[in-house]
Parts: sequence; C-alpha cells; structure tokens
Amino acid sequence: MNKTTKKAGIIALLGIVLLSGLLAFTFKNDRLFAIAKNIDIFATMIRELDSYYVDEIDPDQLVAIGINAMLEELDPYTEYIPEENSDDFRMLTTGEYAGIGAVIGNRGEGNMVIMPYTGFPAQNAGLKIADYIIQVDTTIVTGMGTAEVSSLLKGPANTEVSLRVKRNTDTLDFKLVRKKIAIKNVPYYGKIDSKTGYIKLSDFTTNAGNEVRNALVDLKTQGIERLVLDVRDNPGGLLNEAVEIVNIFIPKGREVVKTIGKLENVNFTYKTTKTPIDKDIPLVVLINERSASASEIVAGALQDYDRAVLVGRKSFGKGLVQTTIPLNYNAQMKITTAKYYIPSGRCIQAIDYMQSRENGELTSVPDSLRKEFKTKNGRIVLDGAGIEPDEKVEPISYKPISYSLVARNHIFDFATEYFYKHSEIADPTSFSISEEDYNDFVNWLKGKEYDYTTYLEKSVEDMKKNAEKVDYYPEIKDQIEALEKRVNHSKEQDLITYKGEIKKILSEEIISRYYFQEGMIAAGLVKDPDLLAAKEYFNQPEKFKLTLTASTK
Repeated sequence: MNKTTKKAGIIALLGIVLLSGLLAFTFKNDRLFAIAKNIDIFATMIRELDSYYVDEIDPDQLVAIGINAMLEELDPYTEYIPEENSDDFRMLTTGEYAGIGAVIGNRGEGNMVIMPYTGFPAQNAGLKIADYIIQVDTTIVTGMGTAEVSSLLKGPANTEVSLRVKRNTDTLDFKLVRKKIAIKNVPYYGKIDSKTGYIKLSDFTTNAGNEVRNALVDLKTQGIERLVLDVRDNPGGLLNEAVEIVNIFIPKGREVVKTIGKLENVNFTYKTTKTPIDKDIPLVVLINERSASASEIVAGALQDYDRAVLVGRKSFGKGLVQTTIPLNYNAQMKITTAKYYIPSGRCIQAIDYMQSRENGELTSVPDSLRKEFKTKNGRIVLDGAGIEPDEKVEPISYKPISYSLVARNHIFDFATEYFYKHSEIADPTSFSISEEDYNDFVNWLKGKEYDYTTYLEKSVEDMKKNAEKVDYYPEIKDQIEALEKRVNHSKEQDLITYKGEIKKILSEEIISRYYFQEGMIAAGLVKDPDLLAAKEYFNQPEKFKLTLTASTK
C-alpha cells in the first residue's frame, strides 16, 4: 500500500468513525450539538488540509498534536496515550516490563548505563555504571536518543539481546537474556539503630502494599520497636495500594479515602479490609514537596487518625484521581474523573485548574479560603494546599559549586575512575572519601570547566543593571565595580570552604558503583536532617504523644 492510499484510508476511516458518532447523537441539548458540530469541523479541516496544503501532511501526527493541545487546557494529568506508548504507560502503572533491568541515560558522549538494578540481567552479566552503549544487536546506537536505545533493549521476556559497550579504553561484548523486570516499590529497608526500622517507599505500582508489609514483618523479626516510613520524592500511583499501606497500621473497617466526581460510578469510599500488622508501633512518616497523590493519601490518612507524626515539608498537593479509558485502535486516555477526600473530610488539591484556565495562569487556593478540619483527636488540619507536616524541617540547600560539579558530570566521572582504581570500599553507612582522595579530586579538576555564578554575584549583577538606568550612575560606578570584585568568587576557595558538602556528594556517587541504588539510599540517610528529627521524636515519648493530641494546637 503506497503512502497516498494509506493516508486516504486513514482519513476515510476517521470520517466513518466520526460519522457514526454523529449519527448516534440525538441533539437533545446544546452541549451535545456543540460537541457534534466541533467534531465535524475538526474532521473537515483535517480532510481539507490533506487535500489542499502545499506540502504533504501526516494526519496521525497532526491529530495527536491537536488532541494533546486540547488536553493541556484541562490539567497536567489528563493525557492521550497512543497505541505505540501503551507499553511505557503499562510500565509506569505496574512497574513491570521485559528488558535488561538498567536505567540508561545520556552523559555527553552517548547513552550509558546509569544504574543496573540489583539481581537483574544487566548486573548479573557484569554491566557497570558508566558503560557507554555502542551497539544493540546489529544496530549501532551512537547518536541515538535515549528513548530509542531503551526501546531496543526492551523486548519479549526470555529473548536474547547482544550489547557492545565502551568501558574506559576497552570495548566489551555482552549477551543477555531479557527478563520480566518488576521495579521495586521498596528499594531499601533496614535498621537505622538497634530499635528503629526504616522503609523507603519510592512508588505505588502493583504490589506496593505487600512490599511494605513484608519489609515491616522482617524488621519486626529483627527486634525493631519503632518505624520510619519515607515517602519523600514519591510521585504516587495506584490508589488501592495506598489503601493497603494505610491498612498495615490502621484497624479493619476504617475509611482511608473517598473519591467524588461528576458521575455516580466514580464515587467510592475505600476502607481497610484486613487486620493490621501493627496498629501501635510508634510511626513517623517523612514527606516533602515532591510527595504527591497516593503518598499524600497515606501520609494524610495516618495524620487524620493521629496514627503517625509527619516530619519534613509540605507535600505537593495533588488531590485528583485519574481513570484510564480505552479508545479506538488500542489508544487510551488517562482522564481526571474525581477528587479524593481523606478521613478528616479534607481535599488537599493545591491548584484550582478551573480557575487557572480562566485566569491564564496557575491559581492556588488562597489561605483565606482554606477550610479547617479535625483529626480523630481534635487537631486542626487544613485543606487546599497539600499535607502539612507536624514537624517542619528545612531542606538541604546545596551551594552553586556543588550544582556545577554535578551538572558537568565531574562528580560522576571521578567516581567512575575511583571505582576502577579501588577494588572495594567500606559499607555504605561508614564510607567517606579520605582527605587524600579529596585532594586527588581537586587536582583532577584542574583544567576542567565548572564555573558558576553565586547567589551574591547574581544580586550584584542585577543591581548593576538597574543602576545603569539612573542618571547618577557615573557617580556610583566605581563603588559598584569595587563591590563586584569583592564578591567575585574563587573556585579554588569554594573547594575548601564547601569541602564537607562536596565530599558527601562525591562519597555517595562512589558508593553507587559498589552498592548500587540500595547503597546510595543507605548512605544518604547518614546525617539526614529529616531522619534526625524523626529520631528526636522517638527519643522523647512525651513529645511524640503530645504532638498527636489536640493540646498542641
């Protein structure tokens, strides 16, 4: 079939589908008539563009652009998923795919292995972080985009795939067998002291509830008496998995979340259905500004029942529920169908997208319109702006030199070189690079570009631009230029001043080469300010108890 015939077939098929849709309408009201009219206009426009436009058009691409532009007017969560993207969407919701089990990304020279997942084909075959991928089967992938290379690595489970990689100056060949990859929702758990357990929950795909449940059971056999559940940076996922996780700590038959939308069939109350693993263990939940959706259901429900102390920063504020609806030709649409309400009755949605469409800019719920609700013990909580922690902890603020060293891959590259010079290191919680290693890093940086602008330099630069606009600038020019020289940073001095910060970042990157994702998480917990605040609560039982009662508000 030639291109013209194929295109005519697509347009004819689109016309048939649209016509059948139009015939189904009875035009009983203005809304249905408006929908039918505009669909007809859209179909006619595509047909006429194909006939008269000076160059050849791609109807599939043009329609997809139109659909995506329309959905962008609603909210960021309502989206069109064409058939060719269905596998990626399935992976996001289930955490499962068939491939080699590694994160890949571009680091300047091309695509490389960023992180092999423990126990999966990439790691088992001996692929290392920083291996540049040159060839996949018979396809040379140099210059390809990350998505294209990733697609080549995926395929049916139990099929072979060959890789050629560049490692330092060597070229190595690997033959792997693709396996079904199930990305862990709980990438790490363990004891942070003799009495305290820690569970990192990074996602809410299929089986998240069981993973948390199993982790807690294992930790209890190790003798823990208190628990930290970490949902920081967790973007959310399946609502039923959030209910399962709350059920681990809350008795059977309790309401966890209620969804309310325009249609009756999306209105539902989710309750706990199982006997909890432990409804009494002292519990702290860590949240931050990137904890969203299902993370907020877990944190919010546990707060509403006064079951856990929340530590960290205010969560993202996503109180919208999405439903996936099948479309013709194996396409799908993920559409916002409801808002969710946690046990106190509050909805934590922070952005009013209806108001935003009218104003043309994102509109948050103003403080004056936020309503008060009460937890089980009578503590006052507010709606409309995410989940607020019981104990706020300021975030770690990294210096410009650190951002520059990371962004320019100097931390990454030095860690790779370190790995090939040292066969082993100490365990993740105790390893830190030595003074000698840090001095080697400073010498290694010589001649490499990593300049940056400090916050103070940017302020002086802005002041100078504003001063140049006034008539008396010549009179103050010398003072401003002197101030510029005074605040001009020294990269060499910053390497000394912020040595502790840079050493920590560098040490964690080096740890990833030996202990992978699990090691990086464990290393990041050392001197973690949120975790230190959580431990302070555990060490002060009276404070813990008072925080969960109305007397503190």
